Amino acid sequence: MAPPAPLHSTKAASEVLETGIKVIDLLCPFIRGGKTGLFGGAGVGKTVLIMEFMHAVEKLHQGVSVFAGVGERIREGHELWREMQNAGVMAHALMVFGQMDESPGVRFRAGMAALTYAEYLRDTTGKEVLFLMDNAYRFVQAGSEISGLLGRMPATVGYQPTLISEVGELEERIMSTINGDITAVQAVYVPADDMTDPAVSAILNHLDTRVILSRAQAAKGIYPAVDPLRSSSKLMDRRVLGDRHYSVAEKVREHLARYRELEDIIAMLGVEELSASDRQIVLRARKLERYLTQPFYVVAEHTGLAGVSVILEETLRDCEAFIGGAYDDRSEEQCYMRGSMQGTER
Repeated sequence: MAPPAPLHSTKAASEVLETGIKVIDLLCPFIRGGKTGLFGGAGVGKTVLIMEFMHAVEKLHQGVSVFAGVGERIREGHELWREMQNAGVMAHALMVFGQMDESPGVRFRAGMAALTYAEYLRDTTGKEVLFLMDNAYRFVQAGSEISGLLGRMPATVGYQPTLISEVGELEERIMSTINGDITAVQAVYVPADDMTDPAVSAILNHLDTRVILSRAQAAKGIYPAVDPLRSSSKLMDRRVLGDRHYSVAEKVREHLARYRELEDIIAMLGVEELSASDRQIVLRARKLERYLTQPFYVVAEHTGLAGVSVILEETLRDCEAFIGGAYDDRSEEQCYMRGSMQGTER
């Protein structure tokens, strides 16, 4: 087990890393050199988002990606490899797999092996390094299996007694140094959609950004299925983001939160029974919700929609216009699955 980088060579993570994905750059921005968790149950789009992040780092930042496939299905690993080739980013990516049929020892060390590659690339290439793990929960499961084989007494909810230290050994090696940055994105399967699960909580404590994927959003056709009210980032601070970004993000959250509060009333009585001000907020919030959807490059051949990447400045301008009423005459369909409202996406 390699130790973390010496403290004197590390540096604090305090910059935004743009991904070109509207909902993430606006409401839960990535921290360059930080750790991000993608939380969600099965089938809500964690792997697709990871692939899109790999594409963004290569195309927007000319960086490299290291992917750790821990405990996932062989079929998924093969499909990911093929889709990365089709998307044209495999030349700038490195993949390490410890798949579901491997022994728990292989699955437990696959993430560490991939992280060693990421550290080497950070220290030698000077490029932006994106470290991705799919799935961090399977890393914990592999540790639990090893603990059982060693005859240790199970702890909380049957997990290994060394859960916290094992997660810490992995997470504390993900850091920025004077040589470069490692930005980590970890998909975290949430068993039974229970965010209080001990394994999920142990991983959560190390993260800078939390992207919560919602089955309710996916059911409405909102992709990426990010829950805008539960997702958060430590960078959501006026002093870091600046007044404009912070204010726009807060206003968008306020509109979406009010819409969510009124959903039951709308379902029972209809939107016509709301006050004029609430009706206006609801109509704008519905358009904002659809505007924050986006077609991805890596699944373009499946969806038939060309992928788009939108710079943060365009997202802020569009959201200001929505909140100010500039797009009140647009239909919800005109806001759905597109890039910038001005058509100037990258």
